[in-house]
Amino acid sequence: MTSTETIPSTDGGGTDRRRWYALAIVMTAAFMDLVDVTIVNVAIPSIQREAGASFSQIQWITAGYALAFAAGLITGGRLGDIHGRKRIFLVGIGGFTVASALCGLAVNPEMLVASRILQGGMAALMVPQVLSIVHATFPAHERGKVFGMFGAVVGLGAVSGPLLGALLTEWDLFGWGWRSIFLINLPVGVAGLVLGSRFITESRAPRALKLDLVGVALVTLGLLMLIYPLTRGRELGWPLWGYVSMAGSLVVLAVLVAYERRKARRDGSPLVELSLFRVKSFAAGIAVQTVFGVALGVFFLVWTLYMQIGLGWSPLKAGLTGVPFSIAVSAAAGLSVQMLVPRFGRKVLQAGALVMAGGVLLYVWESAHYGLGITPWQMALPLVVMGIGMGLIFAPLTDAILSEVPREHAGSASGLINTVQQMGNALGLGLVSVVFFGTIGDHLSRNQIGPAFGHAFENALGWVAAVMGVIFLLMFALPKRPALHVEGQEPDGESEPALA
Repeated sequence: MTSTETIPSTDGGGTDRRRWYALAIVMTAAFMDLVDVTIVNVAIPSIQREAGASFSQIQWITAGYALAFAAGLITGGRLGDIHGRKRIFLVGIGGFTVASALCGLAVNPEMLVASRILQGGMAALMVPQVLSIVHATFPAHERGKVFGMFGAVVGLGAVSGPLLGALLTEWDLFGWGWRSIFLINLPVGVAGLVLGSRFITESRAPRALKLDLVGVALVTLGLLMLIYPLTRGRELGWPLWGYVSMAGSLVVLAVLVAYERRKARRDGSPLVELSLFRVKSFAAGIAVQTVFGVALGVFFLVWTLYMQIGLGWSPLKAGLTGVPFSIAVSAAAGLSVQMLVPRFGRKVLQAGALVMAGGVLLYVWESAHYGLGITPWQMALPLVVMGIGMGLIFAPLTDAILSEVPREHAGSASGLINTVQQMGNALGLGLVSVVFFGTIGDHLSRNQIGPAFGHAFENALGWVAAVMGVIFLLMFALPKRPALHVEGQEPDGESEPALA
């Protein structure tokens, strides 16, 4: 996401210790962002019940964050290049902390949605600086070890987020209930702000690209025009303006393409480097990443609603049920990158898509077979199968997408990969209204809730399985042998591990 870095001296002594302190600080910030994404899902039913949020509002509690994060990621990276990575990181972590406080103190669902959008925007300033600071602080021969540590943080965030959210919601600390999942960020954020200002060394890119705020505005407007009607359409009776807005989003995105071409010719600093899409593997990989984000956006929200509202499980029981999935993802990801992809290449990613689709269909069968009497132990098998499939895809996908991208565009390509993943996630959350809530009646008795949510869950997972089939086909355009990152390779922005 960055261009050429200014690397400060790392000649040992006090400076040497400071860079490891700086690493701990930025890794903590990355962990905080990762956990904040997953921690909210398990608390959604409690928020819906206690705050009186509508189903479209609970969609926007998650989708609003993802959309703001996606829209600001590339611009956040460029702001760090221009004005200093340390400065923008501190602004981001400070703003993220304030937004977390506003989420925890929200007096109504509308305030919570607005605060989550602000939180996503602040994360877009904070997260891109993390890897940039690592690049500017550590010499090339140490970055492989550092990226390995980041991989551990990503895995830990995936496992601990749902569990931490379940525990905080269940314990009801100080009577805060679901609010504690946001307020826990306050001491972490304040510590990161104070320690970051002391230990992180400032750095800039000497040839940073210019900002493209018009591009950001067009992307955000186009996605809003598509996602907002999808989210609100069902409860408003699918009005005509919704269809007009969704059709108009395509026009806005076409205007974005035309504008980006013109900006590339004029000053060479577009938000989206359109020339990248001439690389077949990159174009296909971006499509895979987007569609994969849609599938994950649908699954994780409906899964939580199914367990806690449909089956009536507690947040802790639902959170513990997801542990086998998280462990399977982490284990398969490590196996995929280290052993399988170097030997079998693209086939590993395609196998992952089919395995994940198989796990989804097995979950559908178990839900229909066991009904409301299904147990966490019975869910473990399909979740492990799904986790293995996801792990086979998730870890090597970025390297597969970037393997044929020209080196001079690797930073822009990395930023775009993270951006479209978040955009896909936001779109998937919007589609929950269609594939999940669209099959649930408006006025259900207590006895009807369980069967209705079970049927909606099975319908939504059928769509997820179909999406995984599409991903399998798209993967034929990826290179047969994706080039994986090796320790000691000079990155210059390429093949960076995705933090979100």
